Amino acid sequence: MITIYHNGRCSKSRGALEILQEENIPHQVRWYLVEPLSEKELSALLKKLRLPASGLLRRSEPYFKKNLAGKELSEEACLAALVAHPELIERPIVVNGRKAVIARPPERLHEVL
Repeated sequence: MITIYHNGRCSKSRGALEILQEENIPHQVRWYLVEPLSEKELSALLKKLRLPASGLLRRSEPYFKKNLAGKELSEEACLAALVAHPELIERPIVVNGRKAVIARPPERLHEVL
């Protein structure tokens, strides 16, 4: 089953969801801002993405700019920030089994199908 970690306010996330719907690809939607990921879930997702926690940080978010910009952050600190502030998670993330991709642009989701 395909899972999309979705933020409805994000145009790229909406675009990836539209592709899944238009192509009739069975999927489930995880509204990660409503149902935040646990540290364990996020760590597992990072392994699938083959990224460090720092690679998933949205540096353009107001929280990042105000509280984290310019600081030397350990991976543990990045992971803690992502768990505590899910708006910092890059999106959309599409997962299929052991594979995952940040679908930017949305068509990248085809890489995990």
